[in-house]
Amino acid sequence: MGKFIISKRTNDDFQFNLKAGNGQVILTSQGYSSKSSCENGIESVRINSQDESKFEKNTAKDNRWYFNLKAGNGQIIGSSQMYESENGMDNGIESVKNNAPGASVEDETNL
Repeated sequence: MGKFIISKRTNDDFQFNLKAGNGQVILTSQGYSSKSSCENGIESVRINSQDESKFEKNTAKDNRWYFNLKAGNGQIIGSSQMYESENGMDNGIESVKNNAPGASVEDETNL
């Protein structure tokens, strides 16, 4: 099963990564000024990841694929890694859908 990892960026913002069961990062959040906002972002991923219409598929300038997961208000709550193929990106989306709802949360900011 997947897990959310809460960490701090160098600018002291909080962020989370959603990792699949194999440890691969499948979604990375924006920066949040507070831990509670970061935790709210995780809950938003749990909910919005179950709605196909909330995934925005894109191609970068180097022709690699990536996706954003958006909240109900249209704000990006997480972005994927870069994928070499559209199929790889689609597999990443499926992994987020499958892992997010039941993922545990590990807080690495108190270590």
